[in-house]
Amino acid sequence: MTVSFRTAGESHGPALVVILEGIPAGLPLLADAVNVELARRQLGYGRGRRMQIESDTVEFLSGVRAGQTIGSPIAMMIHNRDWKNWQEIMDPAPREGDPALRRRPVTRPRPGHADLAGMLKYDREDARDILERASARETTARVAAGAVCRVLLSHFGVALGSHVVHLGGIDATLPDPRPSPLNAAADPSPVRTLDADAAERMVAAIDAAKASGNTLGGIVEIIATGLPVGLGSHVAWDRKLDGRLAAALMSIPAVKGVEVGLGFAVARRSGAEVHDEVHGDPSRVLAGGVRRDTNRAGGLEGGITTGEPLVLRAAMKPIATLMRPLATVDTQTGESASAVAERSDVTAVPAMGVIAEAMVAIVLAQAWMEKFGGDSLAETSRNVRGYLEQVGRGFGRPGDA
Repeated sequence: MTVSFRTAGESHGPALVVILEGIPAGLPLLADAVNVELARRQLGYGRGRRMQIESDTVEFLSGVRAGQTIGSPIAMMIHNRDWKNWQEIMDPAPREGDPALRRRPVTRPRPGHADLAGMLKYDREDARDILERASARETTARVAAGAVCRVLLSHFGVALGSHVVHLGGIDATLPDPRPSPLNAAADPSPVRTLDADAAERMVAAIDAAKASGNTLGGIVEIIATGLPVGLGSHVAWDRKLDGRLAAALMSIPAVKGVEVGLGFAVARRSGAEVHDEVHGDPSRVLAGGVRRDTNRAGGLEGGITTGEPLVLRAAMKPIATLMRPLATVDTQTGESASAVAERSDVTAVPAMGVIAEAMVAIVLAQAWMEKFGGDSLAETSRNVRGYLEQVGRGFGRPGDA
C-alpha cells in the first residue's frame, strides 16, 4: 500500500481530523514529533489573532500503540479551541427557530477566495459553507500527516527544511551553500529568512501593509537532503516525482507557482548553462557512484531523484481577506458591495513554508514506500540496504548476476 491521507474538518468546527495510511509498523512515534511541527506552523510575523487563540496539539486516535506505529491507519485529531465561540453558528444539528441563514452569514464573497465559485458550484446561499473548509486552517491536519512522514524519512537519513526567499517585494540574499540543519537557521527569524537585513525590511513591509489594510505574498524554498537516486519514475506521467511534488505544493491555499531547481530561469539560458555535468565518484553512494558539479536540476531528472538535494520553490499570492475590502457583489441582493472582512493574517508566507515541507514529506514518503515497500520498518530497512548496495556499486564494477 502506498502512503495516502485524507483530512476533514472546518475552520471553526470542533476539530480537524486526518487519516494517514501506508506507514509501516514499528516506527517509533510520539505526539511530540507532531506537536513540534504544529507549533512551527503557527510561527511568523504578520499572523492574525487566530494564532493567539489556538495552541495546536495532536491526539492519536488509532494506528499507534506504546509509542510505535502498528501498521494500521493512523487517525489524528487536532481540537479547535475557538469552537466554543462558534458552536451556535457551526452546530451540525438544526436548531429550532434557525433563520434561513444562520448568524454571521457571508453573502459578500471575497475576490481571490473560493467563496463565490464554491457558492455557485455547491448551490449554497451562505459562503460560510465554503470558506470554513477552504480556509488555510485545514492545513493544520496536513502538517500533522507530514510530521509522521518526516519521522519515517528521518529514520533513513532524509532531512527537510524551508526558508523564505522573498516577501512583499523584498528578496533575501541567500548563502551558498545553505546552512544545515536549515530550519535551525531559519526558524529563529520572525519571517523565517536567512538574511537578517532583509528580515528587517520584510517586517517593515508587513507593518505598512497592515496599516493600510492590505496583505502580502512571497516565495519559500524547500530543500530535502539524504534522498537516494531512483525515487519516482519516467515511465508514466503520474509517476513522475516532479509532477507529483508540484501538484502537492499547488494544493496549498494561495500557492500559485512552483519551481524545481532553476525553475523558470531554464527558459532564459542555454543548455550548457542549465544541465549538470556528471563525473564518476565512488564515494557518492546515494547518487549511484557519480557526482554533479552543480544542482541546477534541483535533484530531479526525468521525474526521478538523482541523489542530489531536492530543491523546490513555492510562490504564495497575498491572502484574499483584506481589512480594506475589495469590491464584490452581495449574493442576496445582486448589488455591488464590499467583500466580507473577518480576522486574517497580513501574510502567512513563513507558515506556508512549514506546510510546504509537510506536503513534500508526504509525497516523498509515498515515493519511498512505493520504491522500497515493507509492512514493517525492519522489512523496509532491509530493502533500502539492498538497494543502496546495488546502486552504490555504480558503473564498471561487477555485481550479482
